[in-house]
Amino acid sequence: MKAVILAGGLGTRLLPYTKTLPKPMLPLNKKPILEYVIKWIKESGVKDIVLCVSYKHKKIQKYFQDGKKFGVNIEYAVSKKPLSTAGQLKTAEKFVDDTFVCVYGDSIFNHSLRLMIKYHQNKNALATMCLFNYKYQIKYGVMTEIRGRVTAWEEKPTHVVKINMGCYIFEPKIFSFIPKNKQYGMDTVIKKIISKREYISAVTTNIPFIDIGDKEIYEKVKSDYSKKNKKK
Repeated sequence: MKAVILAGGLGTRLLPYTKTLPKPMLPLNKKPILEYVIKWIKESGVKDIVLCVSYKHKKIQKYFQDGKKFGVNIEYAVSKKPLSTAGQLKTAEKFVDDTFVCVYGDSIFNHSLRLMIKYHQNKNALATMCLFNYKYQIKYGVMTEIRGRVTAWEEKPTHVVKINMGCYIFEPKIFSFIPKNKQYGMDTVIKKIISKREYISAVTTNIPFIDIGDKEIYEKVKSDYSKKNKKK
């Protein structure tokens, strides 16, 4: 089994950090984000990796090379321009001919990828998504109203929704839903699959993940990793 890591975005929300480095190469405790992702995948038993790269891709290739230094085998799917998540995935099509893992290169995971793979294999699904139970609190009193009559008041309730973590198991058929050389989001692909009544399974976890989506989050995570290193 192979893992495809999407690492080709511009990272505009992380400027000025991404002016000289692609987002997956931003350091956390002297190691790039992408190194943590690769380590997690390797520890899950997957050692063949395809990196889908674009923006400043030579910096990624120079650091990871063929992957042997990190105990994995790395191939590169290079696009001339960023193509969004699914568009970037499409560039890996020629490297994949069986069930594969797909993750975003700017997120750090801690859930069991082994169990997720096993779950997918038992479900006979086209795709399996990993979802996270995200809790948020509404800061107002929430009222229940029926035909103009107030029937209940719930003060500042906490709600739980399932959010996409950016970790998938796909069958190669997924590529047939993605156009070539076009900006295409993963949300569009998943919606298309649902509309075709193809089976998408899901595993849900309460184990937190880190989505380094903007400058504020990166600065906090960078500080946290630095503090952890000092305690060692």
